[in-house]
Amino acid sequence: MVTDQLTTAPSTTPAWVSVRNGTGLAVLLLYALMPGIADIFDLPFYLDIFSRVMILTIAAISLNFILGFGGMVSFGHAAYLGLGAYAVGILAYYDIYSGWIQWPVGLAVSALFALVTGAICLRTKGVYFIMITLAFTQMIHFLFVSLEEFGGDDGLTIWNRSEFDGLIDLSNDLTLYYTIFVILVLSLALVHRLVNSRFGMVIQGARSNEPRMRALGFPTYRYRLAAYVIAGSLCGLAGILLGNDTEFVSPSDMHWTKSGDLIIIVVLGGMGTFWGPLFGALAFLLLEFFLSDIFIWWHLIFGPLLILVVIFARGGIDSFLGQQNGQGR
Repeated sequence: MVTDQLTTAPSTTPAWVSVRNGTGLAVLLLYALMPGIADIFDLPFYLDIFSRVMILTIAAISLNFILGFGGMVSFGHAAYLGLGAYAVGILAYYDIYSGWIQWPVGLAVSALFALVTGAICLRTKGVYFIMITLAFTQMIHFLFVSLEEFGGDDGLTIWNRSEFDGLIDLSNDLTLYYTIFVILVLSLALVHRLVNSRFGMVIQGARSNEPRMRALGFPTYRYRLAAYVIAGSLCGLAGILLGNDTEFVSPSDMHWTKSGDLIIIVVLGGMGTFWGPLFGALAFLLLEFFLSDIFIWWHLIFGPLLILVVIFARGGIDSFLGQQNGQGR
């Protein structure tokens, strides 16, 4: 009897306590401590590597929102990275360095581009949606290639980072690093809140059965368009950070191959999961960094690794960390 009571007694362990959440929090802790680790071991370039990892994580979080939870396979998501970075670069080109101007402009341009293109793309489905998002991205890519005033295909150097009137000194690498880190944490919190809200439930329902959601009275097109604009704006914010971090912007930042990288990150980490973009970006960038350092044809190793993950772990890296308890958790 005692044994039966022990086996049937409800668990007192909080739902959020899991290997998955522990691993995700450990990765965030690693990011938080990385400046100190890099200083101890005299490896300052690791600050640049992990800044890039976090920026791509933010971009992947935005893509995962519409791809993993909304079923919208965008092959043009890198356009927002480029638009955000160019907003910083072009305004700096005209000696406008105020972040109070650069950042809102970057977010507004990204949101507007997402609104216009999304209004068209979301009237299609499947391969047609993929091809139209790809077409729009290539259009904006070749537009910036043709703008010789802003460097054309050679790109544009950003001589000064965004200025916030002494409130935040982004010219200091450590300050920029922790600014990126804070925005990463806020991005995770924002998407988690959206996914588990009524809005997010409608987006996920439309992914599974859009006609049924419409029959229930939900205007799914407007919901999906709103999600598309939110994702584009968040990726534009990642582009703003990218421009400040690299102090350089190029049309290659919005090429379709960059969109492919973001999709790989989402798939590698685990589509439709909370921690997936975090795991995927870290694995992708570290594999790229270390494999390219030891083997010139590193793609020949990375490609089969990705194939194995897709075949044997449909949920990506996230699936190795235990049973998924619910969407966005």
